[in-house]
Amino acid sequence: MSVQTLAAGFQDNVLESQSVFRAAMDAMARPGRVVPLVCALAPPAPLNAEAAALVLALCDYETPLWLDARLAAEPAVAEFLRFHTGAAIVAEPMAARFALVAEPLEMPEFSAFAPGTPDYPDASVTLILQVSGFAGAGWALQGPGIKGETRFGAAPLPHDFTARMAANRALFPLGVDLLLAGAGGVVGLPRSVTVREG
Repeated sequence: MSVQTLAAGFQDNVLESQSVFRAAMDAMARPGRVVPLVCALAPPAPLNAEAAALVLALCDYETPLWLDARLAAEPAVAEFLRFHTGAAIVAEPMAARFALVAEPLEMPEFSAFAPGTPDYPDASVTLILQVSGFAGAGWALQGPGIKGETRFGAAPLPHDFTARMAANRALFPLGVDLLLAGAGGVVGLPRSVTVREG
């Protein structure tokens, strides 16, 4: 990868990182809501701009990062992320603090990732899933940050997504957190939410 390509990260690292970080925190505080995430990144395919922006804003040399098979098959992706974050790319999902998934339909079970421990529930993974869009209202959400119930849609997601989220909720305060990235926005699904099919 050329130096010019590697350098094509945030144009204003401080301001853009802060903006993306706020979007991610807003998404986690208001589960199911599509929070706009506008960025001018052009990361190497198949990494999308929204997922790349989240990684650049949330990861550093202290946050081991796991890539799914599709992303790991493109060396330019790991080079881009290492250059801009300093994060170590790990081979085992359980060793990651962040996991980046380009193919949600083929992602490992949530149990493959660290759920935290009773003493340190925050020592868990955040999954960043690339999605093509947020159309529809296929799922209903309840929990902290939601007044009554809200609905959201996203694709593609695993066919057993509802069951996975139910099992994840049952582990609370342990479990994994999800950020869905795509189509100019991000949706947060923290471990505290209850998800059912709409």
